[in-house]
Amino acid sequence: MKNVILLIALFVSMAAVGQKLNNNKKAIIASVEKHEAELIKISDSIWALAETAFNESESSRILADYAEKNGLTVTRGVADIPTAFTATYGSGKPIISILGEFDALPGLSQKASPTKEPLNKDAPGHGCGHNMFGTASLGSAIAIKELMEAGKIKGTVKFLGTPAEEKFFAKVWMVEAGLWDDVDVNISWHPGANIEADVQSGLSLIDFIVEFYGQAAHASADPWNGRSASDALEIYTTGINYYREHILPTSRIHYHIQDGGQVVNVVPDYSKLWVRVRDPKRKVMLPTYERVKKMAEGAAIMANVDYKISLVSGIYETLVNRSGGEIMQKNLELLGPISYTEEETIFGKAIQKATGKEEVGMDSKISPLRETEKNPGGGSTDVGDVSWNVPNINLSVTVAPKDTPWHSWAVVACGGMSIGHKGMVYASKAMGMTMVDLFENPKLVEKVKEEYKTRKGDEVYEAMIDGPPPIGKD
Repeated sequence: MKNVILLIALFVSMAAVGQKLNNNKKAIIASVEKHEAELIKISDSIWALAETAFNESESSRILADYAEKNGLTVTRGVADIPTAFTATYGSGKPIISILGEFDALPGLSQKASPTKEPLNKDAPGHGCGHNMFGTASLGSAIAIKELMEAGKIKGTVKFLGTPAEEKFFAKVWMVEAGLWDDVDVNISWHPGANIEADVQSGLSLIDFIVEFYGQAAHASADPWNGRSASDALEIYTTGINYYREHILPTSRIHYHIQDGGQVVNVVPDYSKLWVRVRDPKRKVMLPTYERVKKMAEGAAIMANVDYKISLVSGIYETLVNRSGGEIMQKNLELLGPISYTEEETIFGKAIQKATGKEEVGMDSKISPLRETEKNPGGGSTDVGDVSWNVPNINLSVTVAPKDTPWHSWAVVACGGMSIGHKGMVYASKAMGMTMVDLFENPKLVEKVKEEYKTRKGDEVYEAMIDGPPPIGKD
């Protein structure tokens, strides 16, 4: 009798959800499912290509071609970036944009296998799931386009193919090119290990290169004739490491030595360091950046060499929008959790075992909307710059097991098989349904925009770039 009651309750619950899904949201789900096989094929193609920042020519082409094939108007090479593009449909207000990333990370090549096994040794891999990111977002845009075409909603949908998020941060140049100037609300998502309407910020960041120039000499016969650029580099990194004790606990400084000299018997006349400074607030990060720049000058004086600092780019923390998060949350609850097969659960637990995590499998539940915004996490994204120019609604969807190390082979593995595919399709539906709410209800758009204006206050956005996009740079 108890089982019968539970079954009846389940059917009643399902019927209630069905009633809340209006016809337009049902159409979004149907559209994504209609395109599902092709979207998975696109995602897998981008996963296999694994093209890095500003080199995503084929990945960009595949997405742009599919947008064009499905009736969106595509403009390629926007913001003087060959791999950036827009795909639009409709006319008039509201204009809702949606972000699509597609760049990979160096050195993370991996088969769709739960044990570490490179697909191509030392090659790139999608350790942040961007093969799914751009694909899911385009699926949402196409679903909205089909609703507009059928006369069910009015306005404009604008998909933005945004390259180079892992390095260089191309969205900053795209913002400067005015690509969001006419947009009312922006939608974004990111592959993750849980399903969540994301109302947490990220870290602001500044990215720069320090180079030291000395005088080469024989390291044994006449080192007194040399001025070592490597000495300057070591003095500089020592200064940074001592300085870490005296910065706020929220701040981060990290670096990568790109050139410390070539051979042991030559006093190096050149060295190069890639440095990043981060903090949850840009206004806190900038003074730290200025101090770290002064340390480079000091290191150059001590080693008696010249130095040069080159700004790569900088990005803002994400401006949270809880009003938008509430809209997204309702749609996640309508969709419900993701279901996994026994084989997928086994795969997920094998990933967890291989990475030293508790073998609990996938996190498929819908996370509640967080009450606080005090934990920005450790990541940074150029979505932050978009969010300071237009209201942004963000989403996280499970594409890998709980506690999976991000930017690792484990994420690459899941992104090339059904666990990643399911998360991608889910994200596409959730974003499309949220856009339906915005297109149908102008009051929701205004509520999201009002919160954006309040949170931004009187701060004036200033892009942290110096010159054109660094196309072709290391």
